[in-house]
Amino acid sequence: MPPPVSRLVVASVGFAVALIAARIAVPGDLQFAFLLWNLFLASVPLVLSRGLARFERPGWLALGVGSAWLLFFPNAPYILTDLVHLRVRPEAPYWFDLVLLLAAAWSGMLVGMVSLAEVHGTVRRWHGARAGWSVAVGALVLGSSGVYLGRVLRWNSWDVLTAPGALLGDEAAPQLDPIGHTRAEGMTLQFSVLLTLCYLALRPLTDRATAAADATAP
Repeated sequence: MPPPVSRLVVASVGFAVALIAARIAVPGDLQFAFLLWNLFLASVPLVLSRGLARFERPGWLALGVGSAWLLFFPNAPYILTDLVHLRVRPEAPYWFDLVLLLAAAWSGMLVGMVSLAEVHGTVRRWHGARAGWSVAVGALVLGSSGVYLGRVLRWNSWDVLTAPGALLGDEAAPQLDPIGHTRAEGMTLQFSVLLTLCYLALRPLTDRATAAADATAP
C-alpha cells in the first residue's frame, strides 16, 4: 500500500490496541481483551489480499487464496457489532469504553475496505472493470451475511472446515425460505447497504490500495 494508506491503517489499529491495553491494565480486568483477537482476525483478509495481488494471472493457487480471503473478510465488519458490549461499568468511564469500541470498529472497517479494494483491483486487472465490481459487490453481500452468521448464530470462519454442512445450511436457509428468515434477510440487507456506502465513501483511500495491488503484480 502507498504510505498514506498504510500509515492510516497502522495508526488506527495501533490506537485501538493502545486503548484496549489501557483498559486491561488500569482497571485490571480482561473484559475487552477479546477485541485483540477480533482485530487480528480482521487483519487476516488484508494479508491475504496482499498475497492475492502478487499473482500475475488467476489459477488454482490464486483461487485458494481468494477463497480464504472471502472466508475471513466478514471478520472485518463484524467488529461493528461489538458495540453491543457498550454499557455503564463502574471500573471505567462510559466515554472511554465508547471511544475504545468505536476505535476498534473503525479499524476493522478500514482494514476490511482496504482489503476489499485490493481484491477489487486484482480482479479488475485479471478480468476487467465489470468483473471487479461484481466481485466487490458480491463480497459485500456475502460479508454482510457472514456478520449475521457470526454475531447471531455464532459461527466462525474456520467452521467451514470443521462443520461445513451445518454452516452452509445456515448460509443457504434465508435464500431458500426468505419469509421464514426475515431477521437474517433484514440484517444482511442493512449491513450490505451500510458496507457498500462505506466502501464508496472510502474510495479516495481505497483507490490507492487498488493502485498498490496493481503495482504489486509481477
